[in-house]
Amino acid sequence: MKTIRLTMAQALLKFLDNQYIQIDGEERKFVKGVMGIFGHGNVTGLGEALEQDKGSLQFIQGKNEQGMAHAAMAYAKQNNRLEIFACTSSIGPGALNMVTAAGTATVNRIPVLFLPGDIFACRQPDPVLQQIEDPADYTISANDAFKPVSKYWDRISRPEQLITAALNAMRVLTDPVDTGAVTLSLPQDVQCEAYDYPAEFFAKRVHYIERRTLSQGALDRAVQAIRGKKRPLIIAGGGVHYSLAVKELIAFAETFQIPVTETQAGKSAMPWNHPLYMGAIGVTGSLAANRLAKEADLIISVGTRLADFPTASKSAFQHPDVSFLNINVSSFDAMKLNALMAVADAKEALTALQEALGRAGYESSYPAEELKAEKLAWDQEVDRLYAMELPDGLSQTRVIGEINASLDPSDVIVCAAGSLPGDLHRLWRCSSPNTYHMEYGFSCMGYEVSGALGVKLADPGREVYAFVGDGSFLMLHSELLTSIQEGRKINVLLLDNHGYQCIHNLQRGHGSQGFGNEFRYRSADTNRLTGDYMPVDFSLYARALGVKTYSVRTIDELKEALKSAKEQTVSTLIEIKVLPGTNTDGYESWWRVGVAEVSESEKVHQAYDTMRQKLEVAKEI
Repeated sequence: MKTIRLTMAQALLKFLDNQYIQIDGEERKFVKGVMGIFGHGNVTGLGEALEQDKGSLQFIQGKNEQGMAHAAMAYAKQNNRLEIFACTSSIGPGALNMVTAAGTATVNRIPVLFLPGDIFACRQPDPVLQQIEDPADYTISANDAFKPVSKYWDRISRPEQLITAALNAMRVLTDPVDTGAVTLSLPQDVQCEAYDYPAEFFAKRVHYIERRTLSQGALDRAVQAIRGKKRPLIIAGGGVHYSLAVKELIAFAETFQIPVTETQAGKSAMPWNHPLYMGAIGVTGSLAANRLAKEADLIISVGTRLADFPTASKSAFQHPDVSFLNINVSSFDAMKLNALMAVADAKEALTALQEALGRAGYESSYPAEELKAEKLAWDQEVDRLYAMELPDGLSQTRVIGEINASLDPSDVIVCAAGSLPGDLHRLWRCSSPNTYHMEYGFSCMGYEVSGALGVKLADPGREVYAFVGDGSFLMLHSELLTSIQEGRKINVLLLDNHGYQCIHNLQRGHGSQGFGNEFRYRSADTNRLTGDYMPVDFSLYARALGVKTYSVRTIDELKEALKSAKEQTVSTLIEIKVLPGTNTDGYESWWRVGVAEVSESEKVHQAYDTMRQKLEVAKEI
């Protein structure tokens, strides 16, 4: 048997450089490169291998381990999970910085390969710098923290173990059902140890995404379920994009006149001006979508994990005979809400259902004027919010409306946390697919800037805009510098509302007067953070990194800044002061959060009673 003698780290890179993925006969290289920050736990192993590597893997230097890993996740998401970056760090704090990103990837079902350095397998120099010593279990290191947030985890304590570990890593990373974060812990001594690897281990390997078809039995049951219903409603999730099923979704809806709503991950699957598009659903949903959801007798979920936001904590569906049909490649997701399971690829399932229902002559029973009226009323509400003028400053909805009007239809927006995801989900008008990039499975503050870099790396021909609040920006914006280093222009739209106003609003909506969420000075009178707002010049902050910056206070200034930013070749940041509390809310939805059962506040008592009333109409299963 022919062998090639390499260190474990060198062999890993050579293996990764020869992985390909194929769907619908189209083949593409799966691993684009490695993002990394070096420390003593990986610089002489994987770092040496990257320095000497003669392959095509690209190395990108991160500035924060979590930030670079978020960029890797965004890259994979924007590529519909068909290309990835690996991420490497040193041991200890460097590794632990990536745990949050690993959780973000796994919750969102996005493939990211994590390669954290680990403590010495031989144990000769123990305890080494940054080693965590557990007296009860000496095998534990910081990397064990990745276990609960990884879809596959392994520690390569001998160089030959790389073979099975790498193959299993690819199995999970390329699996539409089980994909997420994959962690291969790399002890710093083993990275440097050599082994005679079989040459066939490095041969080109193609991972085929086989579209799972709907079984005849499942098809028959689904057709029967739909035919017995008059008011079906579609919830389009991220699986519509990952399955490349946008055209099939629209054709299915048009054929049977079924209105379509979208989750955060599913948004942009249907153009906003399509007559059957009713907007976002659930807690951050439109009035049209939430009203239709209440009266729907069948919910057809396509490629969504049905989290609490689209279901309004399982309170969105009020028809006495409502039932659920879940089309999902994952049986785990297909079973939710006690649904009739249609376990299949979204594209295959929609095509099969359209043909079978067409033969049966099915059509929904919605009066055409009803859907038209619901859509018109919501479009007018969006127009009103987009035009909202306030005497003492800019409203968040007015700013979003101006940006929406100024951007090209092919531009991509990125967001993740705060009040912006709710407003964007409700109000943003998408004209084409893959232009709305929201991380809302984990709603991870700090994803926005890093995510924008990942999107730009994946799609360099488009303008990319990160919507971010001041709280999220302060939490993590390290890869803004990386965008300059790599010459990948991104645009940061920083809406400054003086703190964590989303949670401030949530507090007040449940009886609180507001506590600990605004960026204020400590007051000498109260000894609490109730003093004046803290002034922060974010444009000056970003300018020090080499970013082209703008600071705007009026709509005219915003228009000029957006126009100028388009013409720049370097990353830009537009600092926009908005009035706190000018975001959207409600629209006949509810979100369950815990409310204190006992409190000195009468408002909290009222909020608790309201929660109990809502629970009476929420589903248990």
